[in-house]
Amino acid sequence: MNSTIRAIITGTTGMVGEGVLHECLQDPQVEAVTIINRKASGISHPKLTEIIQPDFYNLDAIAHQLRGFNACFFCLGISSVGVSKADFYKTTYTLTLQVAGTLSRLNPDMTFCYVSGAGTDSSEQGSSNWANVKGKTENDLMKLPFKQVYAFRPGFIKPTPGLSKTHGFYKYISWLFPLGRAIYPAGFVTMQELGRAMIDVVGLGDAKRVIEGKEIIALSKL
Repeated sequence: MNSTIRAIITGTTGMVGEGVLHECLQDPQVEAVTIINRKASGISHPKLTEIIQPDFYNLDAIAHQLRGFNACFFCLGISSVGVSKADFYKTTYTLTLQVAGTLSRLNPDMTFCYVSGAGTDSSEQGSSNWANVKGKTENDLMKLPFKQVYAFRPGFIKPTPGLSKTHGFYKYISWLFPLGRAIYPAGFVTMQELGRAMIDVVGLGDAKRVIEGKEIIALSKL
């Protein structure tokens, strides 16, 4: 690690964002964390700052608070289930690129880590709308003038015990993790492994810009 990490995290009111934040707050390599939420998270920590911003499509009002960072862990997202194609595109692509565009202008030395998902289609031409939208989001993020951009594609994520944002259905399917990890380890990662991998890639870099299950596990052990 060449320098300490000053990170922005989005999506901390969800399971993945909360898990990544948990890893950052414990890691001595991470000097400071700023989270951006629409409503207060209720989390307090000496190295944590929280910005309440109702409108993620226009960050002008808080731009002065978004300078001086060298990492962004973008964990904000929605499921495509029960959501119109237009709404999914707006939240997954438009919002993400709006935030990333602002951050790239303010922090050109930033490493931007985007939590995408297993099955994302980089060709943008597949039969699955959500996979195409995620692929377009990844592709266009990588065109922005950041120092580095990485797309993380976890499959099944085992939640970190004790955190509050874990989806309720996980308690019914958690038994699948040991079996899935044994049969198909690339598709099964822990929340701790994902968070650790995102932190480590900031300082270490990686030849691959798309980080899938096996790479997430390998990076988390460095």
